[in-house]
Amino acid sequence: MSNETTHLIAAKTGARQAYEEYDVTASRTYHDGKSKMEEQHQTEGEYMKAVIFGGLDGILTSFAIVAGAAGGNLTSSVVLILGFSNIFADALSMGVGEFLSSKAHNEWVLSERKRELWEMENYPEGEIEEMIDIYEGRGMDRNDARLCVQTMAKYKEFFVDVMMTEELLLQVPSDDHVRESLKEGCVMFFSFAIFGSFPLLGYVFFPMLFPQVLETEEILFSCACAVTGIVLFVLGAAKSMFSASHWFASGMETLLLGGACASVAYNIGQVVDGVVQR
Repeated sequence: MSNETTHLIAAKTGARQAYEEYDVTASRTYHDGKSKMEEQHQTEGEYMKAVIFGGLDGILTSFAIVAGAAGGNLTSSVVLILGFSNIFADALSMGVGEFLSSKAHNEWVLSERKRELWEMENYPEGEIEEMIDIYEGRGMDRNDARLCVQTMAKYKEFFVDVMMTEELLLQVPSDDHVRESLKEGCVMFFSFAIFGSFPLLGYVFFPMLFPQVLETEEILFSCACAVTGIVLFVLGAAKSMFSASHWFASGMETLLLGGACASVAYNIGQVVDGVVQR
């Protein structure tokens, strides 16, 4: 994972920095210096993206539970029971859901590819004309489009993959797509569970580290808020690797949105507690 992160940062500070500074020389230097291994790692960086967004889901879900429980004046033991049981159940649900949805999508894409391959074998002229129309519609001269498409059509498997992308806007999955889907599900599970546990750490470690301090519910909730705020900012800053946003702006945006979610949960907890106590 650290190698993936390194290559993603390199791409961010290389190609993107050259673009943002309109530095043609730096852009050429970056592209000329890239190796195939670096390009492969940047593609595998999709796992890093899943870690960040899965982690955001987990920590926001967990912090909302903690905030709602604090607003409802529940004890720390209840917060821990609700928090950990919900986080790991949700993490398993998210992981299984990610695996099944990814696997189902890949199987559907492959079924569409079989249909395109069958059409190419039985009516290649029609498929070629469809691709010529697509390229012409995107601005190519029809004669150039015909030359391009007819050249690609000599390589049937390659041409079918191109049709999937250009005509159906679908990316053909790899041969080991089931294993890749399983990896995506595992990444989602662990990122959701690990980051979702952070808001609860204050309730666990603060009494262990500072036994001399009076352990009130307010102090424990404040610790959870501090830990969650730091992690939310870090995840938001990391999220900027996949957008054009500045890391500080992205971090603050995630922090404020997480705070808003927690405020809603806290206030609802207070309202419900007030109604129940009547």
